[in-house]
Amino acid sequence: MKNIAIIMGGYSSEYKISLISGNVVYQYLDKTKYNGFRIHIFKEKWVYVDAQDQEFPIDKNDFSVTVAGQKISFDCVFNAIHGTPGEDGLMQAYFELLQIPQTACDYYQAALTFNKRDLLSVLKPYGIKTATSYYLNKGDIVDTTAIVNKVGLPCFVKPNKAGSSFGISKVKTEAELPTAIETAYKEDNEIIIESFLDGTEVSVGVINYQGAITVLPITEIVSENDFFDYEAKYLGKSQEITPARISDEMTQKVGAIAKRAYEVLKMKGFSRSEFIIVDGEPHMLEMNTIPGLTTESLIPQQAKAAGIELKDLFTNAIELALA
Repeated sequence: MKNIAIIMGGYSSEYKISLISGNVVYQYLDKTKYNGFRIHIFKEKWVYVDAQDQEFPIDKNDFSVTVAGQKISFDCVFNAIHGTPGEDGLMQAYFELLQIPQTACDYYQAALTFNKRDLLSVLKPYGIKTATSYYLNKGDIVDTTAIVNKVGLPCFVKPNKAGSSFGISKVKTEAELPTAIETAYKEDNEIIIESFLDGTEVSVGVINYQGAITVLPITEIVSENDFFDYEAKYLGKSQEITPARISDEMTQKVGAIAKRAYEVLKMKGFSRSEFIIVDGEPHMLEMNTIPGLTTESLIPQQAKAAGIELKDLFTNAIELALA
């Protein structure tokens, strides 16, 4: 039996979602093959949480834990941390130094994809279309006229490195920009302001399944709110339709672009890319490398539509990491 550390929590606003994702992985883990250990990673503590919710500190020198005088080491880490430090490359680099296999992509890919503007600039030369964007760093002078001239209205103001739609605003007038910028700065010191793409929003899961890079059935997102925000994602304020109501030709087209991005970036593990299709052209918004794994999340929905059980999805991720 292999010991699998399921890391969850994290240092960002997304920690609550991550705890749910991690517990889903723990629940569906194949108990005939693996011993699952729930590891909570927080700024103030790294602990193993047992079935009775007792906590045992993790030794960060070798990522082990001692329980009742027995030292436990891990054969593989299942990464279920959304946001920092699980999705931005920090944990990936740490495990690489310790030579412990983990289920996510490598540290460079994690850092790159976590930075929306860097990701999009790397993919642009490969013909992958994106929204028109304007960048701000904290302390920059805010010229609202220049922003509107570049991206138009309405537009989206987003923290550059944050997930779960925290800190995002849809801005309809120039006067709303300063408040939206302040909101985004609460999550990050870099901002990306993007033109509004009026089209069909889809989410495309790409995974390595049994050694083959596989595009999962595509999900169409119809938000009841102004956009696919936190409420729409997690509080049921959206319709998620899998498979998406797009033509077979468009399904092929957007799937091929998502797969190409996965291959170009030399990705591993799970990825979920968001696109808006405008006038028959998919525009990429971002790529998530630790997508939500709650039973309501998109990747589990897509896997189900592809006939892949959660247990098999998680086993596949661990076996690929171990290989």
